[in-house]
Amino acid sequence: MTEIHITDPTPFEEEFVVEKSLRPSKFDEFIGQKELVENLKLYIDAANEREEALDHVLLFGPPGLGKTTLANIISKELNVNIKQTSGPVIDRAGDLAGMITNIQGRDVFFIDEIHRLNSTVEEYLYSAMEDYKIDIMIDKGPSARSVQLNVEPFTLVGATTRLGNLTSPLRDRFGIVLRVNYYNSEDLFHIISRSAEILEVDIDDDGAMELAKRSRGTPRVANRILRRARDFAQIKANGKINYEVANQALNKLGIDKIGLDLMDRNILEILIEKFSGGPVGISSLAVAIGEDSITIEDVYEPFLIKKGFLQRTPRGRVAEDSAYKLLGKKRINNQKDIFND
Repeated sequence: MTEIHITDPTPFEEEFVVEKSLRPSKFDEFIGQKELVENLKLYIDAANEREEALDHVLLFGPPGLGKTTLANIISKELNVNIKQTSGPVIDRAGDLAGMITNIQGRDVFFIDEIHRLNSTVEEYLYSAMEDYKIDIMIDKGPSARSVQLNVEPFTLVGATTRLGNLTSPLRDRFGIVLRVNYYNSEDLFHIISRSAEILEVDIDDDGAMELAKRSRGTPRVANRILRRARDFAQIKANGKINYEVANQALNKLGIDKIGLDLMDRNILEILIEKFSGGPVGISSLAVAIGEDSITIEDVYEPFLIKKGFLQRTPRGRVAEDSAYKLLGKKRINNQKDIFND
């Protein structure tokens, strides 16, 4: 049976310490995303040469691909401090003002899940990003007054898994907008090898490549299944991870050769059996599966779409021919097919 959310690319609270130890701290240690890294390096070198704050940066893409890591590397390469928060945490404009007014010149202000900022806070952010000023209201009623606070020039780095949920005024204020893509197996192989060295895990190249191929293109998932394979090898295989041990460990975790887990297959199975392959709305699909619709959209759908098993259409989700083939099912196109079977 699949371990609950073993392939979920969102971080688990208990993983934060281990994950932090595995994160690269500079571009020279960062594996993959070659074009993105080259562009960022160029922009940072130019900003450093001019001794100016880097333009505001927006990083978007599925969870677990290294957006937070890149934000920290940006601050290191700029040789400045970083202040981190997330969209849901900033409830009031006063919270935002308190954070921004404590920023030193050229510092990085990182907001994860920036698409979840409430509209009031977002409007206060506009002037801070453009004019390095923030207007806040003091008191209420007749005695209310506006106070303008000056802010040191800074770099806002925003990270989001949902670019389409950002308002146009906020999106347009970012000078650098970069997409973080899924990783190929070769890059994940090198990430797993690096993590194994840090964690002192005995793994050969064949074992590392097998883990890489089944990591859903996501470093966070790769590092997670490396740790689970380490546990399996410690008890069942004298501590060494080779191809056979990696394969056995992944099978125990319910992760198939493509990287799909039990929930992925369940989504496809229900879509085909209960909804005749679609189209079906995400809410109806979520109810049938017994999972939150946001979790399906953010965690499972991107990989199923990437692999060509699922398609998003204006009318809803549709199972592709490859999904039928994967599950060994036949597509019924019309009533004639039903009676001919």
